[in-house]
Amino acid sequence: MKISYVMLPDYPIDETIESIKLADRLGYYAAYAADETWHKDLWLLFAAAADKTQNIRFGPNLSPVTLREPTLICQAAATLDELTGGRAECVISSGNFGLLAQYGIDWAKTKPLSRVKEAHHVMRTFLDDGAITFEGEFYNYTGLFSFARPVQERLPLKLGAMRGPKSFQAAGEISDGVHHALSYTREAYDYLVDNVKIGAERAGRDWQSLDIGAWVVFATGEDGEAAKQAARAMVGLYASSMPAEQLRRNDVDPDSLQEIIAAVGAGDLPRAYELTSPELAEKLSVAGTPEECAEKINREILASGVNHMILAITDSALVKAFSGMEMPGVLSMAEQLQLVHDKVKPALSA
Repeated sequence: MKISYVMLPDYPIDETIESIKLADRLGYYAAYAADETWHKDLWLLFAAAADKTQNIRFGPNLSPVTLREPTLICQAAATLDELTGGRAECVISSGNFGLLAQYGIDWAKTKPLSRVKEAHHVMRTFLDDGAITFEGEFYNYTGLFSFARPVQERLPLKLGAMRGPKSFQAAGEISDGVHHALSYTREAYDYLVDNVKIGAERAGRDWQSLDIGAWVVFATGEDGEAAKQAARAMVGLYASSMPAEQLRRNDVDPDSLQEIIAAVGAGDLPRAYELTSPELAEKLSVAGTPEECAEKINREILASGVNHMILAITDSALVKAFSGMEMPGVLSMAEQLQLVHDKVKPALSA
């Protein structure tokens, strides 16, 4: 069982690096960050943290191949791999549909899964060989090469996926794993794992060798109610990106989110918070005391075969940055990293 954390890189750089250093000392598997225009550049951030850490891995979770050219992602990842002595990896996908809309891109017309599968082929080839000649539907290269080479023999390349089933199957068939964001029920994770197995078996691969990650909105503290309120403040923002099929697998009626999605779209996160009931927030987050968090992870997630928890830790600074709301009693990022190490991880069943 691996435990990582994923950040929205919006904190002061010095503060973020201190959190990464703490996670490294505590034995977290990886520090991931969103590769989106809305935030600070993760590649520069992780380069700055590279020589200040020993074991923790780094990478985008995820990098959008609709906006970032795949061979340029490889160039950055290989450079980061050299800087870290072989501790880089990549999670790729089509990208955040809300961000694509701000670029005037209609995600439905991008053939997202076909594009991601082709990008994966391009990236695997370029990372492994350092050169590519390829003519595809989305990407074309003639004799392209790079002197940016990974230190690892095989830099891990994984898919980010939410809707399924074909994306989950594709991950099992071609990639080093899948990170599935924003699900919280046994039904949703059984569906994920079952489809990863289908893809892996189709390719003659052992599904248990793959990195199967659960990316969850997370907040914890001895004051469990404060932690739940912090998660509630972010649930609407994240839920607005969940496909209808995924919402149903998480026991949420998509129609019930229309007002929340409208508030998020208008940039009114305090209103989205008001509209997000505590019951909905409970469904769409892992939050509360360490004991409550561990119990939900064991019951709903790990029992399905997931082998990697990826915690999108929500603290008061993040809530304030996005919504302007004050959240007294909510632990800082560093305090939550420590508490997960001390009390949540020892209580996990896998």
